[in-house]
Amino acid sequence: MTLLRLLGHYLRPHGRSIALVVLFQLIQSVASLVLPTLNADIIDKGVATGDTAYILSTGMMMLGVTVVQVAAAIAAVWFGARVAMALGRDLRAALFHRVSGFSEREVSAFGAPSLITRSTNDVQQVQMLALMTFTLLVSAPILAIGGVVLALQQDVQLSAIIAVSVPVLLISLSLIIVRMVPQFRRMQGRIDTVNRVLREQLTGIRVVRAFVREEGETERFARANRDVTDSALRAGRLMALMFPTVMLVLNVSSVAVIWFGAFRIDDGSMQVGTLIAFLSYLIQILMAVMMATFMAMMIPRASVCADRITEVLETETSVVMPANPVRDLHSTGTIELRNATFAYPGADQPVLRGLDLTVTRGQTLAIIGSTGSGKTTLVNLLPRLFDVTEGCVLVDGVDVRELDPDLLWSRIGLVPQKPYLFSGTVASNLRYGKPDATDAELWHALEVAQAADFVRAMPGQLEAPIAQGGTTVSGGQRQRLAIARALVKRPEIYVFDDSFSALDLTTDARLRQALRADVGGATQVIVAQRVSTIVDADQIVVLEDGAIVGRGTHDELLATNETYAEIVASQLTAEEAA
Repeated sequence: MTLLRLLGHYLRPHGRSIALVVLFQLIQSVASLVLPTLNADIIDKGVATGDTAYILSTGMMMLGVTVVQVAAAIAAVWFGARVAMALGRDLRAALFHRVSGFSEREVSAFGAPSLITRSTNDVQQVQMLALMTFTLLVSAPILAIGGVVLALQQDVQLSAIIAVSVPVLLISLSLIIVRMVPQFRRMQGRIDTVNRVLREQLTGIRVVRAFVREEGETERFARANRDVTDSALRAGRLMALMFPTVMLVLNVSSVAVIWFGAFRIDDGSMQVGTLIAFLSYLIQILMAVMMATFMAMMIPRASVCADRITEVLETETSVVMPANPVRDLHSTGTIELRNATFAYPGADQPVLRGLDLTVTRGQTLAIIGSTGSGKTTLVNLLPRLFDVTEGCVLVDGVDVRELDPDLLWSRIGLVPQKPYLFSGTVASNLRYGKPDATDAELWHALEVAQAADFVRAMPGQLEAPIAQGGTTVSGGQRQRLAIARALVKRPEIYVFDDSFSALDLTTDARLRQALRADVGGATQVIVAQRVSTIVDADQIVVLEDGAIVGRGTHDELLATNETYAEIVASQLTAEEAA
């Protein structure tokens, strides 16, 4: 069972604490089982005979047993809670590290909302199951088995009631639990849907308002919310049957014990204290079953969550770590693609087909093409966000699949198509690639990225707060800060994935001029939609349907490549193109 395997793996390091939990629960349970017998002795040997000294001595013994019981219960809960919280911590850490190693392919397959749910809600369900196991389930079998043994010692004939009531209770609860499992599985999937819808709406709130879609989006969320509510209600109705069932069996059994016990007291074959003790043991046995039942309510949902957690933990990234990674490179900044082909799993056609190109140190490679031609996929191959399905990608003459990932990423400064800033300050975002960068280095990078002016105007300047995703700045400012972040890192290779699209032409020109002066010795790969951004590139590659249909300088392509000429004609006048 996946749940048991998951718990066994992550609880194994806490074996000593778990042993202490079992020990203290054993002490607590034995103390609970001793008390009814002592109470029966007080009634039969003290109250019935008028022996006050026996009542006092036995009462003091009961008080001492109770103190031990309370102390053991507190210790068991303390150790159990620590182990359960450590389990949740370790599961979240394992999920985080596994997801951090995923390529774009695995992240897209699971979806960000589902990964968030699995790392939070699903882990919480498994953690809660562990906590309840240590605080309730460990003592339940001890109380049940011990209660049966001591009840038999009190009266064998009345024990027939236990032989009937316990199986009836177990069968009734099992029928309910079997129907709960699919409801919990369905509910976890629908929680994913709610997270996805809410995340989309919060991220795209401007689009929603711009197209006056508040009512439609409200209905979409309400529909997802209703689905979760319906599943929760169905599971809740089944859960609501469990405690009444337990109480019904408990009360009927108690009435039966009192009824038949009264006849045995009447004929002198049983004493009053024995009846009270037997009734106490019956209640303890059924309460132990009820505690196990309470756990049984949690097990189906925790089992579903464990399946979802294990699915992530057992998913191997498509970007495999090399067995003997290359950890040293000659810093030449050379990029080479040899017959590079990439296809998504299950796709009919590859996104990129047979790409061959070379960029040497200090050169600027520009990539242009229509939407969907594979430009972003191509640049994602360089930092190994994807692996080619055929051919190879080389950096400084070494296949990226053979390089140590940290070494590869240290060589590349990537500015993605959708620049993302983290919550913090301007400085903390700029230092993301170089934590020890000085303020002077930050300001220099901002000057080159044409971002210094608006940062100086912000309250706090370098310490100005940045919200998650960079929503406190405009799109153009966000792009320039992302470019400055890459410049602070000072890598050998810069990859700009359509990173100038939100800039006006004047700022774009100033930025490109500053880049040539500042990082001219580094290799630059620029993906762009605007011809004006790439006219000065040393080599321009034209992509169409994942294949290279033209390469050369701006003037060469304008004269010889029809696809490039069409792109230029759609953006520039004849005089501007020349």
